[in-house]
Amino acid sequence: MTSLPWLATADGASPWPQATVLVTGLGVSGFAAADGLLEFGARVVVVEDTASEVNADKAELLRTLGADVRLGPGSSALRPDDIDLVVTTGWSPRHPLLAAAAAAGIGIWSEPELAWRLGRPKRPVPWLGITGTNGKTTTTQMLESMLLAAGLRTAAVGNIGRPVMETVLDPEPYDVLAVELSSHQLHWSHSLSLHSAVVLNLQPDHLEWHGGAAGYRDAKARIYERVQIACVYNDADPATERMVEDADVIEGARAIGFTLGIPGLSMLGVVDDLLVDRAFIEQRRDSALELASVADVNPAAPHNVANALAAAALARAFGVRAGAVRDGLRGVRVAAHKIETVLVRDEITFVDDSKATNPHAADAALRAFASVVWIAGGQAKGTTFDDLVVAHRDRLRGAVLLGVDRAVVADALRRHAPDVPVITIEDTEDGAMAQAVAAAVSLARPGDTVLLAPGCASLDMYRDYAARGDAFAAAVRTG
Repeated sequence: MTSLPWLATADGASPWPQATVLVTGLGVSGFAAADGLLEFGARVVVVEDTASEVNADKAELLRTLGADVRLGPGSSALRPDDIDLVVTTGWSPRHPLLAAAAAAGIGIWSEPELAWRLGRPKRPVPWLGITGTNGKTTTTQMLESMLLAAGLRTAAVGNIGRPVMETVLDPEPYDVLAVELSSHQLHWSHSLSLHSAVVLNLQPDHLEWHGGAAGYRDAKARIYERVQIACVYNDADPATERMVEDADVIEGARAIGFTLGIPGLSMLGVVDDLLVDRAFIEQRRDSALELASVADVNPAAPHNVANALAAAALARAFGVRAGAVRDGLRGVRVAAHKIETVLVRDEITFVDDSKATNPHAADAALRAFASVVWIAGGQAKGTTFDDLVVAHRDRLRGAVLLGVDRAVVADALRRHAPDVPVITIEDTEDGAMAQAVAAAVSLARPGDTVLLAPGCASLDMYRDYAARGDAFAAAVRTG
């Protein structure tokens, strides 16, 4: 156990030169955490098993700044002796290093937890937090765009790709942050007290990492703990409302719902193709304020309208005017690989939704099209596809399956959609996606959509979901 009792309540004013902190991983968050800790005077040890050229460059820079960086296979086998704190970036609680630290009573924080603490008391920026199984990045981008339209200095940070620590070290202060938080980050976050927060939805995902559905749910629910102003929930997903009911919030915090239907009191919703607010106006008992039109949401698929309402709820909780909500939606540029049309050829539309890394995300994509040749498969992460196949078997022209857990999807199709033609790609090398696209074209008819919505993670075959989507787009364009 650490000999530094002040770490339990540490912030940016604490005596960090007394502390030795172990940072696990040299990704963008790990590097930012190490950099921030060095800035505050801590002794920093970094471990990273992957000795890539990029990691070697990062390691050299951190060593120049005074860190002890251990790079290469076996580096993470380090025992956490003489370590006061561990900052981890997505590593499983069952990793031997983290398990040993927990057994020794050493605190384990996420990079957002570290940034939250180091930013206080000197520069306490309000956080608007977004989590959920699907839609996090899109909603975060929408929220950032609304805040920018309101003239606020802001940034989209966290799981979206930019570490929160960068804003702590920025010499220019921020008015507010749009913070995407994954279940992995929330699992290791213990003291966050966000201005407002939303859980967009809850579906099975990352079950292996969290040890089951309960662990995943509990990690997501942490975002509502100590919320100060608004806990935003999805009226169509009762699990999110139950999280709000169970949360220990700051007195006066409100529960705010969003719905694709007509909103009730203290909700945002849709009336006559308008996004409206019945939560943050004085006359909410008998009227609603127009925020934007459904046409301002691009694409205006139901799941994306729900994302827009969630972002609007957080923006309105922070006092953003209605016009800035509308302008933000009109100006946002959603990340690639999310229901993105690659091209239309011979009356067949090719759509990249590689970001659909679980069945719930694939469900949203499949709902957007009437007749689909579905390309699916990858790492299933312990999830099942039975409900998804039952819901969409009538719109499936065919299915093409690839990746390590392709049999999981194939079994669901065999049980629940035996008449749907299925082609399995056995190859797992570079040419597999080209084979999958060619197979999909052989099944498609004019008017169909060839949809890459894998419902699985990508790391069995690709660097990340973006690389998988790029491979799909390249195969489509050269096919």
